[in-house]
Amino acid sequence: MLPRLISILIGYACGHFLTGFFYGKTQHVDLRKVGSGNVGTTNTYRNLGYKAGILTLFGDVFKVVLSVLIVRALYYSDASINVKVLEYYAALGTILGHNFPIFMKFKGGKGIACTGGLMVAVCPICVPICLAIFVVTVAITKYVSLGSILVCISFFIQMLVYGQLGWLGLSGADLIEVYILAAIVMVLGIVRHRANIGRLMDGTESRFSLKQNK
Repeated sequence: MLPRLISILIGYACGHFLTGFFYGKTQHVDLRKVGSGNVGTTNTYRNLGYKAGILTLFGDVFKVVLSVLIVRALYYSDASINVKVLEYYAALGTILGHNFPIFMKFKGGKGIACTGGLMVAVCPICVPICLAIFVVTVAITKYVSLGSILVCISFFIQMLVYGQLGWLGLSGADLIEVYILAAIVMVLGIVRHRANIGRLMDGTESRFSLKQNK
């Protein structure tokens, strides 16, 4: 249990580097007070431009990769622990740190880029389908939130399928544990978009545009 807790805490600490928020500060812009008020990629792009959006995306992906690498380096030589499972804990911890950072009174981002980072770092076979779903959904509907929600659902479904096919390299209790972690990631992604879901249902959700607010 202790290695799992340590892995989550390492991830949670890494998650506190909110790329968009800190970049915005360098530009004298508080992303919490402009646009949607979110510190993620989309609001950063809309208010600070392409470069800021791309930097935020890669920064939020990288911090998950970093947390996974730290945990991997810390426990790789411990034969009594399945490090792969700990990597999922580290990734989940990073998402939690991003979504609920202490210094922002637990009001952070929505964790979609971080979920992408989880896939890149721990389960890259989930990336192609999730990326395709996101791009096609946003291209057709112009709703980033809908694409993000579908990515979270797709990720969980793929984890179940690949796990049953034996492609995750896990079995038994470890596999069930990872299924649970994947379910938590999916639920977090959906819950963080609950306001967007309400706006999607009543037709008031903002549509994505290549035109920036500034």
